[in-house]
Amino acid sequence: MGRMHPGSGPGEPQVVLLFGATGDLARRKLLPGLFHLASSGLIPGIRVIGVSLDQIGVEEFREAAHRAVDEFYSRGLDNAAWETFASQLDYVSTESGPAAMAEAVARAEAQLDAPAQRLHYLSVPPRAAVAAVTQLAEAGLIERSRVVMEKPFGVDLASSVALNGRLHEVFDEDQIFRIDHFLGKEPALNILAFRFANGLFEPIWNRNFIDHVQIDVPEDLGLETRAEFYEQTGAYRDMVVTHLFQILAFIAMEPPTELDPAAITIEKNKVFHSMLPIQPADVVRGQYTGYLDIPGVSPESETETFIALRCTIDNWRWAGVPFYLRTGKRLAEGQRIVSIAFNEPPKSMFPADSGVSAQGPDHLTFDLADSAKMSLSFYGKRPGPGMRLDKLSLQFAMHDTGLEGDVFEAYERLILDAMRGDRTLFTTADGIERLWKVSTPLIEAPPPVRTYAPGSWGPNAIHQLIAPHAWRLPFERVWRAPNALGS
Repeated sequence: MGRMHPGSGPGEPQVVLLFGATGDLARRKLLPGLFHLASSGLIPGIRVIGVSLDQIGVEEFREAAHRAVDEFYSRGLDNAAWETFASQLDYVSTESGPAAMAEAVARAEAQLDAPAQRLHYLSVPPRAAVAAVTQLAEAGLIERSRVVMEKPFGVDLASSVALNGRLHEVFDEDQIFRIDHFLGKEPALNILAFRFANGLFEPIWNRNFIDHVQIDVPEDLGLETRAEFYEQTGAYRDMVVTHLFQILAFIAMEPPTELDPAAITIEKNKVFHSMLPIQPADVVRGQYTGYLDIPGVSPESETETFIALRCTIDNWRWAGVPFYLRTGKRLAEGQRIVSIAFNEPPKSMFPADSGVSAQGPDHLTFDLADSAKMSLSFYGKRPGPGMRLDKLSLQFAMHDTGLEGDVFEAYERLILDAMRGDRTLFTTADGIERLWKVSTPLIEAPPPVRTYAPGSWGPNAIHQLIAPHAWRLPFERVWRAPNALGS
């Protein structure tokens, strides 16, 4: 278990209502994450009430939670810690109604030594989330509460406005935490630290020095188990609006006035309001061969399993700098990479055969996988006679610091932030509605899907989209192995 920092937890006990408690996300991420938080000493007291449609008892829920933690908790399961956590679990079926839910919360709060904050985690689809919000209101559980919403936050502008309107009938905006697990990752926070804490980089973080930006999140997994959900969303709604645009905001935002959730949210939303509408001509949609054969997929499906696009931020810092985003299923490998390409020197004194420009511009690269890594590439002289240049790199990896054990998993961090009321890494109604507004031209007139082979990097048209540049993946260089400082 990683070292905990004093004052980094909430000041009051927590009662968590976990809707969708028997679902896949709860099994893989939420229950193991809550176990870690409960065992960490960060929370002065906690009770977790599982809520779902299943008609099961408390002991059955505890057994299911034990199986989930045993399978997916990565830090080693301590039996004594588990027994303590198991005693903090309760369960109520949604079929039992709001009164039973209110009774379960009252029991949990009676077991705690101080007044508790309530956290309602809605790990359910949007339609079920609205029903859950109605139940919470009928149960009288809105006071002293915060609600965590899972994506998608609508599928277009109209549905997003309607969803937010329904939420605001029950909760104030500052009670609503729309979760994006990409922003909970340590490397995403490292982008803010890297930009705003270093005098070396902030002065060159603009159109005068940066040529273009790539946000690349290919996935090698297919959709055999999620086809029914995916048919209603596709890659753009599932990944770009909810994840990639949020990372773009961290890269493009102006310096906040202070390290404060409200100040950071203001700057993120300014980025979204500066984005020009996404034009269909700037988008490549793809569908991998074999997707139509998956049960539940229409034989005439036009749902994209891949998308690449160019977007523009129309402000003084970024005018003329294209941002290229790419994500998809069944691609060559799984990666989460941000690449900042710097302008090349306006004139070179080196001869044509020196190697300058042979490997493209200098790049600053962030790997957004769970263990933070960064790389800065540059040209350097090859040893020996003459002037031959090679692409070299400076690299940093969290595992070289000895602090890798301190890294919280994304859902753990975000649940803890919601308990603390810290909205830094969550999206707002204004921000998400603006993103759907700039998405409207694409949603209303999407370009046709192009097929691509599983294991490739997507349709060939992606190369015309990014020309005269090139996609960074696959890399021309690989990350060093842990502690291989001499390689």
